[in-house]
Amino acid sequence: MSDKTDKTEQQRLSVFKTYKLYVGGKFPRSESGRVYEVTDAKGKWLANAPLSSRKDARDAVVAARKAFGGWSGATAYNRGQVLYRVAEMLEGRKGQFVHEVADAEGLSKSKATAVVEATIDRWVWYAGWTDKIAQVTGGGNPVAGPFFNLSSPEPTGVVVVLAPQESSFLGLVSVIAPVIATGNTAVVVASERSPLPALSLGEVLATSDVPGGVVNVLSGRTAEIAAPLAAHQDVNAIDLAGADEVLAKDLEIAAADNLKRVLRPQPVDDWSATPGIDRMTAFLETKTVWHPTGSLGASGSSY
Repeated sequence: MSDKTDKTEQQRLSVFKTYKLYVGGKFPRSESGRVYEVTDAKGKWLANAPLSSRKDARDAVVAARKAFGGWSGATAYNRGQVLYRVAEMLEGRKGQFVHEVADAEGLSKSKATAVVEATIDRWVWYAGWTDKIAQVTGGGNPVAGPFFNLSSPEPTGVVVVLAPQESSFLGLVSVIAPVIATGNTAVVVASERSPLPALSLGEVLATSDVPGGVVNVLSGRTAEIAAPLAAHQDVNAIDLAGADEVLAKDLEIAAADNLKRVLRPQPVDDWSATPGIDRMTAFLETKTVWHPTGSLGASGSSY
């Protein structure tokens, strides 16, 4: 009986994971049916990832636009709670991400663990900023006249994010989190060479409290997916972090058609360094409201 059991265990085949896109809170395959091989740092096959098409890109923009009203209208405190919940879910699946990051970036288990822990901490860091960024970027303005003059930040809208090519997880979260922390919705183009951590992040977002469509994750050829997104009339901004110099120039020209905000590629030596608030303010607009102070009676004093 024991020999038979051992033989059965030896014959068992592993259940390979099917990676899918994350669009509108669901997990579709590419509408084209295409996939491409993803390999580790040594060229060993890891999985087949969806090869997104123009149609997938358009679907992601539609989902992001649909989700924008509810997400931007939520209180900043509530967004912070939701983002913290994502960090909780990442902590619970830390082992999976350590394995994926180690494969993607050719790191030892200990180094990959450090990267994943830094990524989770980065998510918590941005969660803490959701209800504080307004105090830094807004406030009352002194004006020469009987008026209240108040400025407050508002999200830009639908933001396309080209994830960094080399930093498959820490760099990824470092460009996604500031976009959604400030009330924008995102269409993310994962690292072309190492998309698996990004696709797994979609699974975390789906099982947290992030509404469907707030973050949409596409995998495939960066240039192929980014071109229609940069030219899309319902995209308000684009972060070119994962584009090379030639592609970035082409995308910036396409983005000019509807005056998108463009964050140009910036070299980052160490994604684990404290990021500052630049990526949050990059996709914020400032609304300024004027209101007369009024009068408090015959004395003519005002408040």
